[in-house]
Amino acid sequence: MTRLSVNINKIATLRNARGGDVPSVTHVAVKAQEFGAEGITIHPRPDERHITRKDVYDLKPLVTTEFNIEGNPHRPFIDMVLDVKPEQVTLVPDADNVLTSNAGWNTKEHLDFLTEVIAEFKNGGIRTSIFLDPNPELVEYAAKTGTDRIELYTEAYASGYVQDRETAIKPYVETALRAEQFGLGLNAGHDLSLDNLKYFADNIPSLLEVSIGHALVSEALFMGLENTIQAYRKRLVKW
Repeated sequence: MTRLSVNINKIATLRNARGGDVPSVTHVAVKAQEFGAEGITIHPRPDERHITRKDVYDLKPLVTTEFNIEGNPHRPFIDMVLDVKPEQVTLVPDADNVLTSNAGWNTKEHLDFLTEVIAEFKNGGIRTSIFLDPNPELVEYAAKTGTDRIELYTEAYASGYVQDRETAIKPYVETALRAEQFGLGLNAGHDLSLDNLKYFADNIPSLLEVSIGHALVSEALFMGLENTIQAYRKRLVKW
């Protein structure tokens, strides 16, 4: 079954809006795992507008499933990840001023840079994943970097799902099959929700992990965190 990693950035956003430690990102991480999450994802940014550097270190001993740290591999980020040693690092090419991640890597253009960065992480014993648009051509270059996995950027799928889900998912299936050919593990994330997740998970071959935050936290306002996590896990079951 595909693993569910819960992104808790939105918990930190809510906390930071008021200051203090309510809601506590560490408490939510612990409870999310108790409720069935198979991983915790965070995406610290340089301006610390949600997850802070302190959060990264506070969470490390509390994540007993899988710790996934996402981010743009600037030097301070690289050094922090090498120090914390999560199970996985996901490289995302987001600019400092973007509201949220809005594109994957051009692995052909940034091949040399990604190869160097990934070598550092792998030498540190950390599994690597590259955030990638659904483009089969870029998979070959991702494989050349030495990465362990790619993470499919699913915003386009989520946007097109209501109008024509078969058309929306087609490039993702093609990219996933290409990843299989190159022996790359496959993750996915961004704008996946209770509405669109099952169709995606049922049709994408060899999907190892999904990372979901914004929709999951939003739905938990009405359903409760435990019920929401269990609902997501049910969407990932293949009968």
